[in-house]
Amino acid sequence: MSFETPWLLAALALLPVLWWLLRVTPQAPRRQSFPALRLLLGLKPAEESAARTPLWLLALRLLAAGLIILGLAGPISGGGGALPGSGPLLLVIDNSWAAAATWGARRDAAEGVLDRAERAGRPVALLATAPLPDGTPPRPTPPMPVADARARLAAIVPEPWPPARAEAAAAALAAKSWPNAGIVYLPDGLAAPDDRAFAAALAAIGPVLVLQGAPMPPRLLLAPRVAGEALAVRLAQLPVAGPSPPAIVLAETGDGRALAQTAITLGPGAAGGEAAFRLPPEIRNQLARLVLAGPASAGGVVLLDERWRRRPVGLAAADAISAEVPLIGDLYYLRRALSPYAEIREGNLADLLARPLSVLILADRPIADADEAAAVARFVDGGGVLVRFAGPRLAEHPDSFLPVRLITGDRAIGGAMSWGQPAHLAPFPPTSPFAGLSVPDEVTVTRQVLAEPTAALAGQTWAALSDGTPMVTAAARGAGRVVLFHVTANADWSDLPLSGLFIEMLRRIVGLSAGIAAPRDAAPLAPAETLDGFGVLGPPGSSARPLAVAAFLTTPPSPAFPPGLYGPENARVARNLADGLPPLAAEAAIAGARVADYGALGRTRAFGPDLLAAALALFVLDLLLSLFLRGVLRARWAALALLLAVPIAGRAEMPASDNPALQTRLAYVVTGDEDVDRVSRSGLAGLSDYVNEHTAASLAAPTAVTPGSDDLSFYPLLYWPITTAPPAAGEVAALNDYMSHGGIILIDTRDADAGAAFNPGGAAMLRRLGAALSIPPLAPLTVDHVLARTFYLLRDFPGRYDGATVWVQRDQDRSNDSVSPVIIGANDWAAAWATDADGHHPYAVIPGGERQRLLAYRFGVNLVMYALTGNYKGDQVHVPALLERLGQ
Repeated sequence: MSFETPWLLAALALLPVLWWLLRVTPQAPRRQSFPALRLLLGLKPAEESAARTPLWLLALRLLAAGLIILGLAGPISGGGGALPGSGPLLLVIDNSWAAAATWGARRDAAEGVLDRAERAGRPVALLATAPLPDGTPPRPTPPMPVADARARLAAIVPEPWPPARAEAAAAALAAKSWPNAGIVYLPDGLAAPDDRAFAAALAAIGPVLVLQGAPMPPRLLLAPRVAGEALAVRLAQLPVAGPSPPAIVLAETGDGRALAQTAITLGPGAAGGEAAFRLPPEIRNQLARLVLAGPASAGGVVLLDERWRRRPVGLAAADAISAEVPLIGDLYYLRRALSPYAEIREGNLADLLARPLSVLILADRPIADADEAAAVARFVDGGGVLVRFAGPRLAEHPDSFLPVRLITGDRAIGGAMSWGQPAHLAPFPPTSPFAGLSVPDEVTVTRQVLAEPTAALAGQTWAALSDGTPMVTAAARGAGRVVLFHVTANADWSDLPLSGLFIEMLRRIVGLSAGIAAPRDAAPLAPAETLDGFGVLGPPGSSARPLAVAAFLTTPPSPAFPPGLYGPENARVARNLADGLPPLAAEAAIAGARVADYGALGRTRAFGPDLLAAALALFVLDLLLSLFLRGVLRARWAALALLLAVPIAGRAEMPASDNPALQTRLAYVVTGDEDVDRVSRSGLAGLSDYVNEHTAASLAAPTAVTPGSDDLSFYPLLYWPITTAPPAAGEVAALNDYMSHGGIILIDTRDADAGAAFNPGGAAMLRRLGAALSIPPLAPLTVDHVLARTFYLLRDFPGRYDGATVWVQRDQDRSNDSVSPVIIGANDWAAAWATDADGHHPYAVIPGGERQRLLAYRFGVNLVMYALTGNYKGDQVHVPALLERLGQ
């Protein structure tokens, strides 16, 4: 506690004088009848003296005087801690990706520095160490008044690249000419090039105060690796002495739905950890990013492209019995080459094509049957990739599913169409998907099928032998592609299946099935979408430049090459923040700097106005009491008390049993389980308070309702936590009637993630209710739905738990203004909203902490606004008229 004008506290010495002056109070007048004949009776010559003031009233007056003195002295909480230097102050802030996770605390600490500088009358200059998105290097502002510095500070945000401390050090040296300058530095804690030069530059300017935050070190998600059928996600962090909390990683789709999550456990002193996602290929191939749960940061987001997809690949051979014979089987090498990177499916051709496939590989298997030919044609024309391997059967009986016409027979050493010695592979042409792959000298070809020479053959050749004859040819067919290896899939005709080149060529072809055709030595790819400091994709900055795929892992993130998605829409390649970053290391210390935590210079609070208001209230009370003691208010005291009580009574909340039509309020369905109903009541109360505080809506206390007994038409939104107790038929009918007349029910099974143990059978009960309730066809809630942007723009909809899909009505119903009558989820929203009598949150949110609770509140606000306003943000009826009025 400190004071803005401490000299005013000397007035406290005058309180004894006030005691002496205020200890006398005139007596109350005595009431006496006034008959004319007794005018002079009872007249006493003695001089009357005033009675002494009661001690309790005197203490009240002294307390009011003391509060005035203290209030004028300007008491401030959190005023401890001194700023370095006495002249201009240089506030240096690391606004790199590592600062994003603690940006709120860092902003508060910086505001606390400005508060103290303002009271001291010191000008402040700001220096953000990360380059700006337009490529401008770090530059300090000139010393300016604190009011101007606050506006500059609000414009500083984290950037998705490391700090440029070398440029910042050179720029900071301009402050050496400032008299008695001081420096406050908020580091991100991570090493960067020229750390020591930066530390020396700050120390040379003047005294330095380093403000540090919580001991939780920065965390960085690394690019995952494919481990067979699993996707292994990796995390790096600075080692800490004590145990670190586990890192929760969410696997999300492009529209923000979390399909899975895993935990990375980190022991004491660990510099990182690893965990695996084991998902079916159909689910895994929907993933667009991995997100570290908790505070948002670009370091906690890994974008995924086709390198991490598992494409289903079908394998078929003419003789299924001998196809897997070790070393000589037609499918033996194919399975071992593709199994680490794709989902392998084997069987007859009809069964393979009955399921979705990305690539179909036929090893020396002609297509002669008409039904098979029709099925293969549909597969290729629909966008599939058909890969054929030659062999004796295909050489003698070629079919129509080939990229080129073949010469009947095959070419072998010693044959009619022969060469004197085994042929080697030629370098791959620049237009080939295999471009950039090195050709080993040990790969030779002893036998092949030949293509008929045509003018288009050169453009259809992806790989050729040293004599120019094609070894791999391809041609487009419909939306798909047909590829032919002119050798066998085993080692009978060539050494190719025995080499690592065989694996890489097959991986490139499987990648083509998803539209990825960007060789590592291809032309640079332009940025399409880039991450900001908080890990949100957006349009690239003006300074973003194209970058070759081969340089992704060696080029550090910067304004010119930010993390994000590069390349055309149908062939996006992910460049992540960890690409090009060195291993995480601790930042170099600044010699002679004083180190403190953020709280040492946190935001201050002035108590002067509160004390003066309290003193004014005491003086009003003193006036009323003085008038009462003098008898002036004796007859009117009851009326005055009544007048004071009326507003208080008017402000009292109506009991739940009163008419609900008088105030807007939320309601929850009574389940009969006391614990569940208590959570529902406190959750909706907490949500109502949040809505009242952050919006123009005014909600009263929530109400418990029993469908079938209570009238539901007064409530815009019902919260229904599902339990194992089935509702009665009358309750179901009342709920159906409520939904048919525009009501919205939020059904919560509360069994997402760890909540399954808390509510066993919730999902099963919901399935049984689906047969009785009039639930329309549902679809997952996405960022394009009105509910995701009614008030806040949301891409996640968590409650106490996160990751479960939220379901809404699939089709629009104009009779209900296209508003979904039911919203179904399992995230236990009431527990996230709940508050106790002290305003605390009794239930922890998992795994995202307080940020997840904030998103849960925001989702609740969107729910309330959606229930109160309907589909107004999706209404396009008046858009043409508005555009016409605007002149567009």
